Amino acid sequence: MIRTIVEIDEVACNGCGLCVDACHEGAIGLVGGKARLLRDDYCDGLGDCLPACPAGAISFVQREAEPYDEQAVLAAKGAAPGASAASPEHAGAAPEPVAATRHAGGCPGSLSRFFAAEDSSAVSAGADASADADALGAPPKSRLAQWPVEIKLVPTQAPYFAGAHVLVAADCTAFAHADFHRRFMDGKTTVIGCPKLDAVDYTGKLAEIFASNDVASVTVARMEVPCCGGLEQAARTALARSGKDVPFAVATISTRGELL
Repeated sequence: MIRTIVEIDEVACNGCGLCVDACHEGAIGLVGGKARLLRDDYCDGLGDCLPACPAGAISFVQREAEPYDEQAVLAAKGAAPGASAASPEHAGAAPEPVAATRHAGGCPGSLSRFFAAEDSSAVSAGADASADADALGAPPKSRLAQWPVEIKLVPTQAPYFAGAHVLVAADCTAFAHADFHRRFMDGKTTVIGCPKLDAVDYTGKLAEIFASNDVASVTVARMEVPCCGGLEQAARTALARSGKDVPFAVATISTRGELL
C-alpha cells in the first residue's frame, strides 16, 4: 500500500540516536553508526522522530510500504522491552545500543501527536457537534488538533499539515481573546510563536512547512502591539517564498481581547 512513512538521510544523519529514543515503536535503530528504518510495519507515520533529529535528516515520504502493525510492535515490546527488531534484510546488522545517558523517549515536549487521527469519534462528530455542545452550555472543548504547537518544535512535514488550514498565532492571542479556540482554531492546524521573546526569524521554518505540505490556507492571528508585526511579516514572506497560491488572512486582537 502507498502510505506516509519516515525516510532517513544517512548522509545527513550524525548518529546521535535521539530518533531511536523518540520512536516508541522500535522502528529505528543505529546500524553502522547511522540511524536506519529497520521495519516499515513498525513505523506508524506520526513522526515522533522528526522533531528529535538535530540534523534534519528525517522527513516524511509517500511510498509503497507495509501497513503499520500495532500487534507486531506490542509483541516485540513484550519479547524484548526497549529493543528495536531488525527486518530480515538487516538481520546480519544488529542495531547498536544507544548511550544510556540520554533521556529515554527524547524530549516529551517534542512528541508529535495528531489528535484528529487518534480520536476518530471527534472526526466523525465534526465542528457542528462542538458548536451544539457550546450552545447548550457544555464545558468548552479544546480545538487543538495536534502537538507540538511551537513553531520551533513542529516538524516541517507531518500528517496534520496535509490539506491543512494553518493558523499562525502569536503566543498572547489565546490569552487575550476569550473565544480564541472556537473562533480561530476550530478546523485548523495551529502553530504559535513570539518573534520578540524567541528572537528568531520564523520565515525559513514556515516557508519549509508551506512548501513541503499541501496547505489549504494560512491565517495569522496577532496582537495589535508592534512587535507582533514580525510574525505577520514572517508568515506573509514565507508563503510567497513557498510558491503556494492559497488564501492568506490576518486577524488582529487588541490588548483588551477585542477583534479589531
